[in-house]
Amino acid sequence: MNQLNSEAFVLFGQHILWSDMIGNIFGLIALALGWRRSVWTWPVQFVAGLVLFGAFFGHLTGSAGKQVVVMLVALYGWWQWNRGKGEAEDGHVSVRFATWRERAAMLAAAAVGTVAVALLFQAYPSLSWDPWPDAYIFVGTVVAMYAQARGMVEFWFAWLLVDLVGVPLNFANGYAFSGFVYVIYGALVLWGMRDWWLRSRKASRPVLEGAPA
Repeated sequence: MNQLNSEAFVLFGQHILWSDMIGNIFGLIALALGWRRSVWTWPVQFVAGLVLFGAFFGHLTGSAGKQVVVMLVALYGWWQWNRGKGEAEDGHVSVRFATWRERAAMLAAAAVGTVAVALLFQAYPSLSWDPWPDAYIFVGTVVAMYAQARGMVEFWFAWLLVDLVGVPLNFANGYAFSGFVYVIYGALVLWGMRDWWLRSRKASRPVLEGAPA
């Protein structure tokens, strides 16, 4: 792991680490597979989380903890999507909008969780030197990946909100490749959001009686 945390090259004055670069390349692949609703998004996300955990461990506790969450939810997502594989007409996992109750529950969990984790980080300064952004990233990732595992379109919105804090935090802490890659993440998230949104609207549109399916 020490070799993975060594410098790969310098880009625009930023030192790019091997672990940061490799982990985020796997992350991009996972996001693209998630957009295509392929169950293989989950094992690829697990690998990305494992590599990035090694990159962040000892420096950004919230981001390192985020990768632990990524790996755990990847296992859950793999199980959940394998159960639902073939539900859609094209043989992939079906997606849907969350109910208002589910949205309220996720927002409440995100708010309460962020406060709780930030207070924990403040009580134990060795866990994080920047408690609130770290807590926001940690909890936001849990919510986003849970929504993805349940096939909710809202997962894309949750990722965008996490990235708004994650991008500047990565640049500020020397993980430049993560910052650059999140620009590409942003484009993939917007395209993926549009695709899932249209599919969900199509799936929820009632078929008129007597009309051809």
